[in-house]
Amino acid sequence: MSLAPTKYRLSVAEFQRMGESGIFPPEARLELIAGEIIEMSPIGALHAAYVSLLSRIFSNQVAEPYIIFVQNPIQLADSQPQPDLAILLPHPKSYRHHLPTAADTLLIVEVSDSTLDYDREVKLPLYAGAGIPEVWIVNLQEDQLEVYTQPAATGYLRSRYIKRTETYESEILPGLKLSPAAILDDPE
Repeated sequence: MSLAPTKYRLSVAEFQRMGESGIFPPEARLELIAGEIIEMSPIGALHAAYVSLLSRIFSNQVAEPYIIFVQNPIQLADSQPQPDLAILLPHPKSYRHHLPTAADTLLIVEVSDSTLDYDREVKLPLYAGAGIPEVWIVNLQEDQLEVYTQPAATGYLRSRYIKRTETYESEILPGLKLSPAAILDDPE
């Protein structure tokens, strides 16, 4: 009797140990998604410019004690994604000894150009299942801001599409406002 081959799913701890032991090249951009290692595409100039602009906007609007986490990993049950930006709850040691978890994460922002389908179909359900309260996708392809709230195991129950001429204020962080025009026009 032969058994069909199955995928081996890594745990977050195994993935982290592999990184710490130098198995991955230092320049590798890797995420662990549902136990599988995903190689991310290199960050291009346009993507970097949008992330930088959003970081500046957030730093002007998000008051302490919240933490703005830029292109750093967060730890979920069987995943370690690297969102473009995350707003985190304060932690006494500023996450020196552990990565932030879903419980620490208030808002995630993904800047999507060539990764739009991946962000919508893979990362968005992952964030919803983890209970992250609010996710924004800066949709460069369709020139809009997508906002997802009310996470559930099956996905986000509420979505809004904010057009260039509108302004959106975060439901989870009142005072954090964003107009797509402020970011979708040439960022630099």
